[in-house]
Amino acid sequence: MMASGGALAIGLVLIVWATVSIAGQSAHPVVAHIGPVSRPTTVTVQPFALAGADAIPSPYPAPGEVFGSLTFPALKQTLPIVEGTDAAQLKQGVGHFIQSVMPGEDDNCVLSGHRDTVFTELGKLKIGDRVIAETSTGAYTYEISNIRIVHKDDRTVIVPKDHAVLTLSTCYPFHYVGNAPDRYILTADLVARQ
Repeated sequence: MMASGGALAIGLVLIVWATVSIAGQSAHPVVAHIGPVSRPTTVTVQPFALAGADAIPSPYPAPGEVFGSLTFPALKQTLPIVEGTDAAQLKQGVGHFIQSVMPGEDDNCVLSGHRDTVFTELGKLKIGDRVIAETSTGAYTYEISNIRIVHKDDRTVIVPKDHAVLTLSTCYPFHYVGNAPDRYILTADLVARQ
């Protein structure tokens, strides 16, 4: 029994080490994902057109495509949502972590932004404030249920959820020179679909 527990511990250490190695190669503020988050096989979203006349429609936007908006009523602010969280994509707006579900779908929709651009005022939001994600499939209102600060290598940020959750992530502290050591995480639960 002890030997299998030791093997499990060694396996987990190797998974964390590999994930940290992969995360170190990324320029975006979202931590690397442990395990696959599969997108649903049946999708209710409207197709996004791909480039080219003979392209096959896809239910998901192409990397770099602006496909929606994120509104913070308490801040009187609306931001574009772009597919992907690479450096070039985050320059365009709030980045959608490609391995997470789309806004409004059951599971964890992860969005990231830079603390010195789109998410400069994220720290002003409080539990109970609303966040509205709007795409071609509708408007989805979320209510903030949790705010926390985690280490930049924390892997609990993008784990699957059993209901529709919106997770917003940015570097922390907000006014820090250089690469920030932590992440500011805001979690919101879906409360209305329009």
